[in-house]
Amino acid sequence: MAKIDLTKTELVWPGKYNEDGTLKEVPRVSLPFQVIETVNESRATRQVAQTTGASLFNTYEGKEGDSFEAGWKNKLIWGDNALVMGSLLAKFAGKLNLVYIDPPFATGSDFSFTAPIGESGEEAHKEASAIEEKAYRDTWGAGTESYLRMISDRLRLIHDLLSPSGAMFLHCDWHVGHLLRAAADEVFGPANFLNEIVWYYYNKFQGNVNRFASNHDVVFW
Repeated sequence: MAKIDLTKTELVWPGKYNEDGTLKEVPRVSLPFQVIETVNESRATRQVAQTTGASLFNTYEGKEGDSFEAGWKNKLIWGDNALVMGSLLAKFAGKLNLVYIDPPFATGSDFSFTAPIGESGEEAHKEASAIEEKAYRDTWGAGTESYLRMISDRLRLIHDLLSPSGAMFLHCDWHVGHLLRAAADEVFGPANFLNEIVWYYYNKFQGNVNRFASNHDVVFW
C-alpha cells in the first residue's frame, strides 16, 4: 500500500484513502428528477405536465414560473440526499447561499417501538420498515467508520454546491458533535468556522443520575 502523506491534522478511518494514497472520490451520480405532485396546481397545468413528462429541471426552459427564481421556490425533493446533491451539481455548483443539515446523531435508535394495547397488558411491536431503515436509521453497521464516511461524502458535496459567500449550518448533539466539527473543518477549512450555536431546551429536562442532563443541541455555522 502506498504511503499516505498527511500534511495536516485530520480524522482518518479505514476506507478514506485509496491504496495509492489518494483520497477516495465522492460518487457523483447524476440522476433525472421527476415531478410527482404540485400543490395548488390547476387541472389544466397538471394535464399538460402529465402529457409532456415535465421534470424538475424544466425551470431552465422557463416552464415553471415567470423567472428562474419563481420556478425554484418551495420545492421539496425526496430521495437519498447524496444522490440528490450529486444530481444538482450540474446546474447549481457554487450557487447555493444556504444549507442547513440535521444528520443522524448516532444515538443508536432503530425506529422500532413497542406500544401497550389498552389496559390488557398486551403489547404491539412495530419494526422499522425498509424505507425507515434506509432513510432514518441512526445505527451504523461498521460503527464510527461508516458514519464518518457517510457524513464526509455529503459535506464534500455541500462544499461544491455552496457559493463563495454561502453558509452551512450543521445541527448535532453530544453524541458525535466533536467528530462532525472535525470533519467539517477538514472539508471547509478551520478558518471558515464562524460559530457554535447552543440550542438549549428550556422545557425538556433529561435527567440522569450518573451525569449532568443533556438539555441542548449544537449548531455549527
